[in-house]
Parts: sequence; structure tokens; C-alpha cells
Amino acid sequence: MTMQNTNRSYQKELDRILAGIEDGRVPSLLLHSCCAPCSSYVLEYLSGYFRICVLYYNPNIYPEEEYFRRVKEQERLIREMNFRHTVSFLEGRFDSSEFYHAVRGLESIREGGERCHACFRLRLSEAAKTARDGNFDFFTTTLTISPLKNAAALNAIGEETAREYGVRWLPSDFKKKNGYKRSIELSSQYGLYRQDYCGCVFSKREREEAARQAASAPEPES
Repeated sequence: MTMQNTNRSYQKELDRILAGIEDGRVPSLLLHSCCAPCSSYVLEYLSGYFRICVLYYNPNIYPEEEYFRRVKEQERLIREMNFRHTVSFLEGRFDSSEFYHAVRGLESIREGGERCHACFRLRLSEAAKTARDGNFDFFTTTLTISPLKNAAALNAIGEETAREYGVRWLPSDFKKKNGYKRSIELSSQYGLYRQDYCGCVFSKREREEAARQAASAPEPES
């Protein structure tokens, strides 16, 4: 099981790394993105320090048409945003069997638990491998911007995969400094499609069940 240190300030660790970047040098960053809305603030923020390649590897997304809709929004955002340093795009393979294999036996666990951690590990392992193969200086993920995602777990998994593949993890908690709020503003500015579930079939079912329960709940007495 991944050990999590909830006392660490990942934003302060990121601040120190950014402050240590030498003048005139622009390091490279492989940024795993879960979706365009979550990536918007991260790209605005980090493109001032790095040359970024956005990796879109998300075999968890269901159904297939949802995946392709999110890919197109990610590509459109990169085309339309202005950046200080270059931002490129790399689409990973879309093979949903990889996701179902990774979460086998965890299907009944609710969102936010070990099933999600297994999904994080799958996607961050692929990001770490891609960063190694592409000789990137750092890699990280946009996932920590979500208030519903455990930043400590994500950073712990990121550090594990960094050690496994011999690359450097960029610590983050992008919801800090009003990052999540800014992502909502940018999503509105660029007219981005904002999905109402994380992406996988299990999170979709949970949202639909919650909506059904809310619709069938009795009206409160006045």
C-alpha cells in the first residue's frame, strides 16, 4: 500500500523547485492531463517555467465517445491558449482493457478508494515511462487540481513511479493558490466541456445513482 505523508506541503515543494530554475534555462515537463478543464490552470501556471508536452493517457474513460470528446477539447485548448514557452500534445493509446485489468477485484469500491489509486498508478506509470523515453526533466499530473482527488496519494504514487523509471517527479497540489477556482474561470473563458463524472464507468454509475436518489427524495416539509 502506498504510504502517504499528509503533513507535507506539495505547493511549497513546487515553489522551491520553480525558484531554483536557472535564468535562461527552460526545463522540459511531461504533463499527464486528465481533461482540458483541469489542465487549463496548470498550463497557464507552469508554461511560464517549462516547455510542456501534454500526455493524454486515460484508458479509464467510458464510454468511447466520451474519451474522444475529451481528447478534442484538450487539443483545442492547447491551440487556443497563449503560452510563454511551447506546449505540445501527445495522445497515448486508448485501450480500456488496461484499466479494467488494473482495477480487477476493486470494482465495488467507491470512488476515492483503492480502485482510484490503482487507476492513478496505471496512468502515472505510463507517464513516467514516457518521460523517461523522451528524456524529460520532470513529469507530473493535473489530477491534484481536483478537490475530490487525494493529493498526498497522487504524489506518493508519482514518486514511486519516478523511482521505478528513473525520472524526476514534480510535486504538486494544484488546487492551492485558488488553482481549482482559476480552472473554472478558464473553462468558462474557453467554453470548455466540463464533464460531471471522473471518467470511468464506475464513477459514471455512482453519479447516475446519486442523481436518481436526489430526484426520488421526498420534498422537505415547509
